Amino acid sequence: MSTVSDPAGVGSLGLTHPMTSFRRAQWRMLLAAMFCYLFFYTGRQTFGFAIPGIQAEFGVSKAALGWASAALLWCYAVGQAVNGNLGDKFGGRRVMSAGAVLSFIMNWATSLSTGVVSLSVFWGINGYFQSMGWAPGSRLLSNWWGRHERGTVYGLYTFAAGLASVLSFVTSLIVVGHFQLDWRWIFRIPVTLLLVGGVAFYLIAREKPEDMGFDSPHDDAVDDAAREAAAVIDSESSFSRYKAVLSNWRLLVASVSIGFQNAARYGLLVWVPVHFLGADWAKADASSAVIDPRWISIALPVGMAVGAFTNGWVSDHIFNSRRYAAIVLYMALACVTALYMSTIPTTAVYQGLVVLFLCGFFVYGPQSSFWALCPDLVGHKRAGTATGVMNFCAYLFAGLGEPLIGHFMDSTQQTSVVFVIVAVCSAASALVAMFIRR
Repeated sequence: MSTVSDPAGVGSLGLTHPMTSFRRAQWRMLLAAMFCYLFFYTGRQTFGFAIPGIQAEFGVSKAALGWASAALLWCYAVGQAVNGNLGDKFGGRRVMSAGAVLSFIMNWATSLSTGVVSLSVFWGINGYFQSMGWAPGSRLLSNWWGRHERGTVYGLYTFAAGLASVLSFVTSLIVVGHFQLDWRWIFRIPVTLLLVGGVAFYLIAREKPEDMGFDSPHDDAVDDAAREAAAVIDSESSFSRYKAVLSNWRLLVASVSIGFQNAARYGLLVWVPVHFLGADWAKADASSAVIDPRWISIALPVGMAVGAFTNGWVSDHIFNSRRYAAIVLYMALACVTALYMSTIPTTAVYQGLVVLFLCGFFVYGPQSSFWALCPDLVGHKRAGTATGVMNFCAYLFAGLGEPLIGHFMDSTQQTSVVFVIVAVCSAASALVAMFIRR
């Protein structure tokens, strides 16, 4: 059996040390997971671009469509609580690949909806299948990477998720803007990439180093929580895993914090397109601007992608793997930038680009530190279950925020109210995160 022969590379991701066969395998697994998740959001973050068309065809309010969006987020939350554990039990490779294929099917079903009820049902079921991606993929990565590299590794994984947001925004704008197709094609064309990603991941990835003849890279002995988890046999029951995870109070505090963070994140992802496109997006006049105002929204997911990578690096190298410090810093800055964004008119193209980029950067950035906390706190053998529990809380809060934002938009007739709500959620996330202190 081959062993890990690059101990000096810990913390550097092997960038300044010879690439051993194990290190190459680690990178292959990370890149395979990143490639697959790069396309996952084409199956669930396109909804905001469909809202104007759905409203025009079905004649429903923004609040009603907020509930349709909440259906996906809550089904996603329930699925996270279930599928994280299934990733621990059956392996992240199988579960993540299956989720990609099934989500592709449900997106097409959503495109065939005949009313807001059938739309909500299909979109909700899609939310469950979407939940088969993140936690199982996180479990696979936690098998391949040790504690001192997790911040950067999860930063790269979350960076791929941020790029997935960019991809979902760009493909949606191409569908409704460039090709002038109706809203149904938003759920048909972009999601084809997800099918490709799911199949590729299944063919390339392997569950753990032992499957390829390598020793485990884990340095569990340096960490009390991880050392406890290392003694747990692989046949641990689902009940025991849930009991161990739910008894970790720091993980529960982190789950509340990420709940507020994710409410801010999805408030931006779903309603920023509505803010910039509005009901008359097809008639938007870009003749007086170098940049089409409709494309300002792309600055949001680009900022998210960059922020996700930097926060993981900051938590590892600036705060010495103290994840809570990186989370508090970014969320406090997110509050400030969101409040400022609420004062900028949609006609201020260049100012809007810069500040919206910063909103995405600071709001989404802490996700990489949140996910690195899961194996940090409960050990890599329970990482899937812990990630699922944390993501359950994240999407429970996000689902609560969607109809609330839609209601305030309907009642105030001001779409900029989304940024005020995002600021409040960001401040709450920073405050709660201060209690994680690990």
